[in-house]
Amino acid sequence: MIEDVTEAVAGCAGEEPGGGEAGSPREVCWRGRDVAFAPLDVDDAELVHAWRADPVAAHEVGMWPRSLSAVRERIERDRDEHDRDDFLVLLPDGTPIGHIALTDQDMVDGTAEITLVLDPGHRGRGHGVDAVDALVDLAFGELPMHRLQAVTHTTNTAALGVLAGAGFVQEGVRRSACLHRGRRHDVAVLALLRDEWQALARPRSWDVPVTCR
Repeated sequence: MIEDVTEAVAGCAGEEPGGGEAGSPREVCWRGRDVAFAPLDVDDAELVHAWRADPVAAHEVGMWPRSLSAVRERIERDRDEHDRDDFLVLLPDGTPIGHIALTDQDMVDGTAEITLVLDPGHRGRGHGVDAVDALVDLAFGELPMHRLQAVTHTTNTAALGVLAGAGFVQEGVRRSACLHRGRRHDVAVLALLRDEWQALARPRSWDVPVTCR
C-alpha cells in the first residue's frame, strides 16, 4: 500500500554512495532522477521499523505497529521470496530515506504491485514520485511486466497525487475494504499498463545522468 508522501509517503551493479543514516556505504543497483535503489538487507530492519512506526504513516496506511524483531524476521523471510524485490531508497549522498518494493510478481501474467514508505523528514519533496517512476522503469524495462498495481485509502490525496503523477490510472474502489481505528475505509485501486508507460513523456531511468556518488 502507498502511504501519504506529502504529510508523512538481472544483475544489479553500481557505484557505492557515501555513507548516510544507515552508517555504511550501500551498493546501488538502480537509479532514478534524484534517488537510487539499494537491495534491502536485514541490517536495515531498524530503519524500516522506525518508518513504519511513524504515526502519520500508520494512520494513512492502516498499519499495525510491529516489534523490531518481527520486522527483522519479515525482512529475512521476504529475502527468500522469489515474487518480490525490496529496496532502500537513497539520496545522492547515500542517505536512506525510504523502502520501496515490487511485490506479488507474476511472471506469467506480467503483473505486480508496488509499495512505498518514506522517512517522515523527507516527505513532500518529490522523492516519492521519483522513486515510483524508477521502480516502474525497472518493472517494465528489465522485467516482463504488463500491469503494475498500487492501492491506498481513497482519502489519501497525497499518495493518489503521486501515483497519478507517475501515470497510474484509478480503476475503481474496493468499498469498505479496510478496518482502521474502528471505522471502515474505502481503498482505491490504481494501475499502470506497459503501453501507458511507453507513452509517458519523461526520461527513463537509464537515460538519466548519474548523480549518486
